[in-house]
Amino acid sequence: MRVLLSYRDARLLLAGQMLSAFGDWAMLIVLAVWMKSLTGSNALAGLTFFVFAAGSLLAPLGGLLADRVRRRPLMIAADCVLGAFVLVLLLVHDRGDAWLIYAVAFAYGALGTVFFPARAALLKIMLPEELLADANGALTATREGLRIIAPLAGAGLYTLLGGGAVAVLDSATFAASALFLSRMRVPEAKPAPPEHHFVREVTAGLRHVWETLPLRQVVVGVALALLVVGFSETLIFAVMAALGEPPSFFGVFATIQGVGSIAGGVTAAAVLRRVGEGHLVGMGLALFAVADLCLIAPSLPVVLVAGPVAGIGVAWAIVGFSTALQTRTPLVIQGRVSAAADLTLSVAQATSIATGAVLSTLVDFRILFVVMAGVVLASAAYLLTRREPTTAAATMEA
Repeated sequence: MRVLLSYRDARLLLAGQMLSAFGDWAMLIVLAVWMKSLTGSNALAGLTFFVFAAGSLLAPLGGLLADRVRRRPLMIAADCVLGAFVLVLLLVHDRGDAWLIYAVAFAYGALGTVFFPARAALLKIMLPEELLADANGALTATREGLRIIAPLAGAGLYTLLGGGAVAVLDSATFAASALFLSRMRVPEAKPAPPEHHFVREVTAGLRHVWETLPLRQVVVGVALALLVVGFSETLIFAVMAALGEPPSFFGVFATIQGVGSIAGGVTAAAVLRRVGEGHLVGMGLALFAVADLCLIAPSLPVVLVAGPVAGIGVAWAIVGFSTALQTRTPLVIQGRVSAAADLTLSVAQATSIATGAVLSTLVDFRILFVVMAGVVLASAAYLLTRREPTTAAATMEA
């Protein structure tokens, strides 16, 4: 970590992403709580996350754009656009305006398909390969760890001043992120020119993932897990209700999960160097499955234990997944590979969120959590039993 922070541009990027992540977590939690308060429906609150995931379906176009223009200016533009758009939430006053919450959630997902592939490529440009895991760990620890304060801050501000105040705060953090990005000095070569074969260009990332064995294994394993993980976006409100807690207590749970995310992000690079990217993802999924089982206990302390366990699991899975994509992908298609992987996962997640919203009205949430744990454990076992090839070996196999 000390070596990573010796890079000026890395410090600026981390600072900007820390502020932006604070606003993201405060706002995204409030979007669901706000929808629950306006409609009284757990399913409609959970569908906020579904709409967010649906925005990610634009990933192929976002990834192509990230490979066709300089990444840093593109990231600045994405911050500015979303920072302005989130202010439409100032127009939400009653149930009839609730659709604006979904609109903002969709915009979050859509612009993320531009920003995050561009960031992955920018990291590959500005850092040596051996520091990519450290950078991903720091970004994950920062983003996930901000659950310690951001959800509580967002929920508290929402309670005191309403959702509009949270929207203004979020908009300000996007502006701060854009400012830090503008201060970076990382040199970027002119991107490769278009190949004039649109379909081939758009699908280049998906082809690379399928043809590169370790990437195919990681994406398949995580996608299978996400086919059920999205259930939790709706079921978590049922857990809160079963414990006699209000919907806003979700912010407290997310905060506790952030504690584990910090630990996971800080330790991820070291564990990755010992076990490899795919096995790190498998270990993260296994921890997440354990957390799912804790959530069926009729005990608040046991449910709270699930928070940090899930946090470590999520952080390890994210770092392993992100680093695998970066180290096993040429820079010229980095954005499209990141987008292709994200699209695959987003489709799985969106499907599971929608399915979970329906099943939550038909099946006891405890049964659904057991199903989730079983599928996620199977995905973890699949990844943990794969041979972990070196980068060179993986390239030859591809």
